[in-house]
Amino acid sequence: MRKPHAVVLTVSDSASRGERRDLSGPAARAELERLGCDVVVVVIVPDELQTIRDTLLEHADSDAIDLIVTTGGTGLAPRDVTPEATLAVVQKLVPGLPELMRLEGMKSNPRAALSRAVAGVRNQTLIVNLPGSVKGVQESLAAVAPVLGHALEVVSGKTVRCGG
Repeated sequence: MRKPHAVVLTVSDSASRGERRDLSGPAARAELERLGCDVVVVVIVPDELQTIRDTLLEHADSDAIDLIVTTGGTGLAPRDVTPEATLAVVQKLVPGLPELMRLEGMKSNPRAALSRAVAGVRNQTLIVNLPGSVKGVQESLAAVAPVLGHALEVVSGKTVRCGG
């Protein structure tokens, strides 16, 4: 059994310009490592559809990455385009994962219902959109942890150790 290889992609205009420190990316990395993933890279990009799409494609098409989680860009603001970029690259949707994340998030924050996060598969990579807050990242990954390992095994065809 091996650790799944993961990428964390933070989507934030201000963090990509160095105007604020990225907190959600490191939180996602810590949670994924706690769940047993090997986080190979953390990337920060602006809220630009093409840039997000290209970064997702680069990693999903590399055949080396089992999981990509994004943080940020899933809300209702005009520049929140992470779900659209994700939908442009995935080949299969996995609607149950964002449903679990929203359900768990609404227990402590009713605004979690406004998340437009999506999840899907491209090639042998699972892509999951997470909220942009540290708490949202932690709650969302906790919500999907019980099924994450199985999902990664089915998608990748490899025996991996990850999740709850």
